[in-house]
Amino acid sequence: MIIAVGSDHAGYEAPEPLYKPSVIARLEAMGHTVIDCGTNGPESVDYPDFANAVCKEVLEGRARYGVLICGTGIGIGMAANRHPGIRAATCTSREMVHLARAHNDANVIAVGRRILTLDQCLDLITLFLDTAFEGGERHCRRIAKLG
Repeated sequence: MIIAVGSDHAGYEAPEPLYKPSVIARLEAMGHTVIDCGTNGPESVDYPDFANAVCKEVLEGRARYGVLICGTGIGIGMAANRHPGIRAATCTSREMVHLARAHNDANVIAVGRRILTLDQCLDLITLFLDTAFEGGERHCRRIAKLG
């Protein structure tokens, strides 16, 4: 599967190991192909730029899913949801991830480096990729209303 990954500086830097590079390494170890949408250093950048880049990859069909990382996951997730067709979920627990995929067919997960340990983040991303959308009339009807 092809996954687009993007972060701002807060999602990149952390005490060793570096956060975003560790996420990419785990995805590649799982057999996924990663499109790295930046950032690739600790210099201060604007999170909407990286949300936009990941969303473009998903919307244009080059990536099946997107992974976004910032300090909390909130700002970058908000930026992603400005794109029609993107259903980004900022998740901090396994239950949130499961419901985001199973009921809401989320196609982007946003996580916070200041909120989750690297191991927690990797666990949530793995669950996100492994959880199928349940489908069904009620979920599809609600998703259609998102526009």
